[in-house]
Amino acid sequence: MNRAGRHILMTTDTVGGVWVYATQLARALTERGHRVTLITQGPAPRQSQLDEIADARAGIELIVTDLALEWMDPAGDDAGRARETLLRIADRASPNLIHLNSYREGAFAWPAPVMAVAHSCVLSWWQACRGGLPEERRWQLYRANLQAGLAAADLWVAPTSAFRATIRQFYAPPTPGVVTHNGTDVPCRQPCAKYEVILTSGRLWDEAKNLAALAAIAPELAWPVEVAGPVSAPETGANTIAPGNWTWLGELPRPALLERMRQSAIYVAPARYEPFGLGILEAAAAGCALVLSDIPSLRELWNGAAAFVDPNDSAALREALTRLCADGQRRRELQHAAIVRAGAYTIAGSAARYCALYDDLLGSTAPRRREELLA
Repeated sequence: MNRAGRHILMTTDTVGGVWVYATQLARALTERGHRVTLITQGPAPRQSQLDEIADARAGIELIVTDLALEWMDPAGDDAGRARETLLRIADRASPNLIHLNSYREGAFAWPAPVMAVAHSCVLSWWQACRGGLPEERRWQLYRANLQAGLAAADLWVAPTSAFRATIRQFYAPPTPGVVTHNGTDVPCRQPCAKYEVILTSGRLWDEAKNLAALAAIAPELAWPVEVAGPVSAPETGANTIAPGNWTWLGELPRPALLERMRQSAIYVAPARYEPFGLGILEAAAAGCALVLSDIPSLRELWNGAAAFVDPNDSAALREALTRLCADGQRRRELQHAAIVRAGAYTIAGSAARYCALYDDLLGSTAPRRREELLA
């Protein structure tokens, strides 16, 4: 098979960092001569999201569906419709390879080899944010569906070694998985003039982001705190934390958020749970000094290039930010270290690694037949 000009069918959602990951990777793949059919599930993309890939649409076919995301449909009520819809698209598109940014769809009878990429999961989120595991039957079905998808996929990928270990702990896939770091297209360069601002971004409604800890100490900080991101959960509209003691910037288009990152001296992410953190990577490339929660995935990626705090220790978070606001030399050191480290996580490098995985997968795995999976 000619390595250039492959056709990749890729799924994505639009709720969080998976959209940025998928669209950046799809763009990079088209620049390497491949074609991508990109299928959305869950909420439809906003116009600002569509604008982000407008210049790459010649090589990207975007198909918008309303198929339920697996974490919004834990019992799998929409799985049958998803199977019918996605396989019909695959029949028409005739891709060389299926790149899933989800799990349960791995068990569908795809006409080509399947790679499943692990971005997060409800069970590990629940343990990190609430302790223990959910006991409702729908989450037991969710776990079984994820296990089946991982077991059926020809290859699965995690963005960090820490999260690969997490997936293996919860779902025991039959293969060990491959670690491939995410990347960004944000140029890594020395910061321009920075404002004395502490920036954070993410889903305010998501307990994993732990922005309540930042809200609690914001009035005690010498610098203003700015927060970018949605307030309400997409599936329920629930607002679990009201913006206060800071400036809420709203849900910014990505170019506007990147500009805020270029202007801000400090970026803080006190997350309890973060399998990778594309927003952190973008802030680092934009020259922010990083203050991050001390969890395994972030230590793996940013050790030596960030200040770390216990996500459950508000006093430590306040102290770390207060110290960094007052110490210009330390800020500059961390800003430089973040830029250097971000240079190791580029979208070009990530795309090259994925292309190598595609080559290995297509070279070693014959396209699977539907009748074998449905038997």
